[in-house]
Amino acid sequence: MTTTLATAYILQIHNNPDQVNKFITQLLTGNQADIYVHIDRKSYDKLKGKIIIHPNVTVLSTSINCEWGDISQVDTTLLLLNEVVASKKMYDYVCLRSGQDLLVKDGFKDFLITNSGKAFMTYKRMNRSNLGHVKLKWPKITRRRYTTAHPIRIFRRILQSLYRKGINLSPNLNDWPKDYQFYKGSQWFSIPFDLAKYVIEFVEENEWYYKFFEHTLVPDESFFHTLILNSSYREAVVNNNLYFWKWGETLSDKNSPQYLSSGDIEQIVGSNQYFARKFDETIDQSVVHYFYERIGFGQKITNTG
Repeated sequence: MTTTLATAYILQIHNNPDQVNKFITQLLTGNQADIYVHIDRKSYDKLKGKIIIHPNVTVLSTSINCEWGDISQVDTTLLLLNEVVASKKMYDYVCLRSGQDLLVKDGFKDFLITNSGKAFMTYKRMNRSNLGHVKLKWPKITRRRYTTAHPIRIFRRILQSLYRKGINLSPNLNDWPKDYQFYKGSQWFSIPFDLAKYVIEFVEENEWYYKFFEHTLVPDESFFHTLILNSSYREAVVNNNLYFWKWGETLSDKNSPQYLSSGDIEQIVGSNQYFARKFDETIDQSVVHYFYERIGFGQKITNTG
């Protein structure tokens, strides 16, 4: 029998339920995790009955329309964190993941136990010249994903360029403490349960914080990083979100993770990271099966009494 606390995984998903179920199955290995699943509202009716039915899996009945570059991404993560805290269960960690992720290395539960109290997320401190994404109030139409030389994409670049030159055509006029530093990074994280509770309490008690980010660009890459790294928990943050990525280089996919294939397996394994994204079994099923059949989250529990 084990006394190790369970880990809470919070998943944001929008497609490929069979693939999501493979990821959930990996996470359930060893019976040391609970899974909380949010389905994008655009896909909710199509996917809601297709996720594994299991005592450790909760599919949220509330569904948010998640849009790229929009505060709805933050809303979804906050909804999931609230669900975890409201469960009244005790966890060691809360890990934010997507439905296009897979475990690609064994031993992650042991890793969390060994590194208890540390938070894992990528970040960089932002300076005055590259704060346009938060210091401007971005119209809704600009907070969308454009993968071509779309006029709106060009318009965003112009606004950012002008901001770097000291010209802010659409200032974010919401309050912001002068002693707060801005940070930015990938939205995916693994944080201690106490820190997850702190995030929820902070947002509930400080309405100005959410309001400031409400009309910023890609707030999910700044909201949680800035909150955590301006708190007393900052010394516990490790600048690593434990992911393998393959980044795009062309105009259409620059700064976006590319779909992984069986040809990437050697590089994924060699990265020594515990997770990788992004996978799509409709593009390459073999790489999904490779890791699904080999990797699990928790160790098998041996009863001692």
